[in-house]
Amino acid sequence: MSLTKYRDYKYSGTDWLGEVPSHWRIAPLWTLFRRTKRTGFEKEQLLSVYRDFGVVPKASRDDNNNKPSDDLTAYQLVKPGDLAINKMKAWQGAVAISEHRGIVSPAYFIYESTHSENSRFLHYLLRSLRYITGYLSISKGIRVNQWDLEPQYHSRIPVLLPPEGEQTAIAAFLDRETAKINALIAEHEKLIALLAEKRRATISHTVTKGLNANAPMKDSGVVWLGAVPAHWKVGKARFYVSVLPGYAFSSAGFSTDECDVKLLRGINVAVGELRWDEVVYWKRTEADGLGPFELKVGDVVIGMDRPLISSGIRVAVVKQEDLPCMLLQRVAKIQPGPSIDGRFIMRLLSSRAFEAHFTPDTTGVSVPHISGEQISSFVISVPPLDEQLRICDFLDAELAKLDALNHEAGRTIALLGERRNALIAAAVTGQIDVRDAVPLALAA
Repeated sequence: MSLTKYRDYKYSGTDWLGEVPSHWRIAPLWTLFRRTKRTGFEKEQLLSVYRDFGVVPKASRDDNNNKPSDDLTAYQLVKPGDLAINKMKAWQGAVAISEHRGIVSPAYFIYESTHSENSRFLHYLLRSLRYITGYLSISKGIRVNQWDLEPQYHSRIPVLLPPEGEQTAIAAFLDRETAKINALIAEHEKLIALLAEKRRATISHTVTKGLNANAPMKDSGVVWLGAVPAHWKVGKARFYVSVLPGYAFSSAGFSTDECDVKLLRGINVAVGELRWDEVVYWKRTEADGLGPFELKVGDVVIGMDRPLISSGIRVAVVKQEDLPCMLLQRVAKIQPGPSIDGRFIMRLLSSRAFEAHFTPDTTGVSVPHISGEQISSFVISVPPLDEQLRICDFLDAELAKLDALNHEAGRTIALLGERRNALIAAAVTGQIDVRDAVPLALAA
């Protein structure tokens, strides 16, 4: 597809918007939308706004990390055509014109439509990369990585308005082109889900059946564990490991000083690895009594809140690059005894057997949580130590292949997302002329 630029441009009057087609109008947002606050609709469906999805009913997404308040009286009604903006996440793209009716939290600004412009065009425009830059420029920092949109400035933000026919053409072009990109993203997301399932199946089979397909088997006596190699021992985890839940560090004492020690929170425990995208620190003092909560290389840790997510169980091994760090409450350290390898216990805790062990106790709970006692009572099958090491080496090699495929699929999704966002930004700000793109594509 070959797309050209417009012939003539003019300065928009705003640095973050730059030059725009000379025949496009520019109007302040308050001439198109009027801020409203409708409350008292607690029984309406819950909505949220996402960068890649727009306004979405919460029931259609796994939104456990954004559990709604028990009191919905302050939640605001959103009608189709309303502009919904998360005032603290506008700079991340949490802006959309709704196609749904429902309620959102008080963290949103809701604007009722007073215009006759093309809503699909405005939907793309107001969540495009340049406008996200604009929202950040009129936001104030309220804490680390947290910005609050200033409504008095937002009401005056300039809105680009091509002629009506161009708005329709741009919206139709973007509907079609983003649908193609979204379909490719969906295919790669499906691949990632399949890889996650393959990963869990590989772990589960290997840690319960071993590497020798011809080994004599015996009944474990546990339904969800089934038959295990006859020479393996079977017993509760407490006979092989010790479980230490994290310390209840007060959030009032959290530090942002990188010279202090990182605290390992539940948010940092992912499936098979620790992630430090969000970090808080703690200032150590002599004789603070916190030594038992210092982590070391090889320690196995598990997130105790929502331990099971779509990609697997949130359990990982601490590596050198994760240190120094300390164990915060709602994360537990699993300390292997002399007859079991740390990597092997991590694989056991990543298996479907462990999932089957704790899931009945967490089903239907709004915030699923497992306790140290539940971990200790998990019935495990334990091969001789040398066989454990061979199993772990095998799994390391097999999972590395799956992780490489997963990484490549994730990289492709990121690139497709960048391409989609760049295309939207170019079209809605007039950096490319798409008016003839639809008939040209149909003719081809």
